[in-house]
Amino acid sequence: MAKKTDSDNDTGIIRQFNELKKKHPDAMLLFRRNSFYELYKQDAVKAATVLAIEIADRMLPDYKRPVKVASFPQSALDVYLPRLIRSGIRVAICDALDSPLKKKAGQDKAENNDRTIQNNTDMGKKKKEQGAQEAPDRTVESTVDVKPAREKKSKAKAETKTETETDNEVKTEKKDEQKTETAQERKPREPQMVTANGEKVTHGHAYQSTTNPADWYFTAKIDGQQLKPQKMDAADLAAYQNKEMTVPQLMERYYPTKLMPKVSEEAFRMPMEIAGPDGSITVNKFNVYKEKDEQRPDFGKYKFYVQVGDTNMSAVASRQDLNAYFDRVATPNQLIEKNFGERLHLKSAYEKYQLPEGVDPKGVRVAKDRNDNKWKVSVDLGEKGQTSRHDISFDDGYSLFKTKTATREQIAAKYLNTEITGMLAANTAKVEKSASMKM
Repeated sequence: MAKKTDSDNDTGIIRQFNELKKKHPDAMLLFRRNSFYELYKQDAVKAATVLAIEIADRMLPDYKRPVKVASFPQSALDVYLPRLIRSGIRVAICDALDSPLKKKAGQDKAENNDRTIQNNTDMGKKKKEQGAQEAPDRTVESTVDVKPAREKKSKAKAETKTETETDNEVKTEKKDEQKTETAQERKPREPQMVTANGEKVTHGHAYQSTTNPADWYFTAKIDGQQLKPQKMDAADLAAYQNKEMTVPQLMERYYPTKLMPKVSEEAFRMPMEIAGPDGSITVNKFNVYKEKDEQRPDFGKYKFYVQVGDTNMSAVASRQDLNAYFDRVATPNQLIEKNFGERLHLKSAYEKYQLPEGVDPKGVRVAKDRNDNKWKVSVDLGEKGQTSRHDISFDDGYSLFKTKTATREQIAAKYLNTEITGMLAANTAKVEKSASMKM
């Protein structure tokens, strides 16, 4: 014979818990018992951590071993239930059913009562028969007396039947009312916002991490699809908790590409043409892949891949560009220009580089270093000093000298803007300090 497991021997509330847990493994089960809600086993441990309530080992009826139990009053449900939901936990509220042993005991008791009533009835009948045999001269009187009694019983039965029918009608009405209320409760909730594409945003909320209570995450649903939770900044969390930041604002902050208008699918059809320095460039392929070469420094990162003619190029994709690609809010043309524009020597790729205000373009110098034979760029700021000499990449040199899609000022801004800004700030502080000392 196969040996029985502990789950086979479970009865009562623990059996109910185990059976429901098999059907809903990702849900936390709240059992309503008397005036309390109780949680058992792993649910009790998790609830004690999230809600900061006490947990204890208790002996339950029909169960031989102590079980971990956490409980709280029914009056505290409005406080604890939102906390569990905000923590990202699915909650199911269950009603505890009577154990099979109790049901059997009740059925046995009912059967014994029926037998007792039947025995009493049979004894009464026997006594009546014996009385009728001992006193035959009263038979007529007994018959006359029994008739009204039967009529009374019939009337009583009719009244009872009427009352039962009325109760049934009332129960039916109550059930209909409950169904109507349930239907009203299950109406789709109003969206918290609607995107530019007509998609409905619901269930936007912040919740605390169960593994690291210091971390909070924001998430929402778009047309019923759960979005990947995003870790919140402390300032955003404080503003949200103080009702100074709304769900639409948090959506713009953490899911900006979900709210942007989508581009047409035709824009993703290959091959495609983009404007190059010497005419149009044909793009044969453009997609996203994850680097699998463990020897590369960018192993495990997502990268853009583009095939232009016989040239294949790849570049690590930023999170913003990945979201724009998968959410279809940026065209391949835009992403190629942003990530490969300088390598394709596109004029538009260098337009973002500008020298800080007040820097004389005449101070920019691009020259070949005789020591290492490399082209370098530097900027003379006059009285404010001179920057270091920075190497120029082959692609930038090609764009500057060959295709002429980049200027000396743009090359200097690309490599030296950070250094120039620091030098200007230091000079301003020096001048302010000198002025204060004179005063």
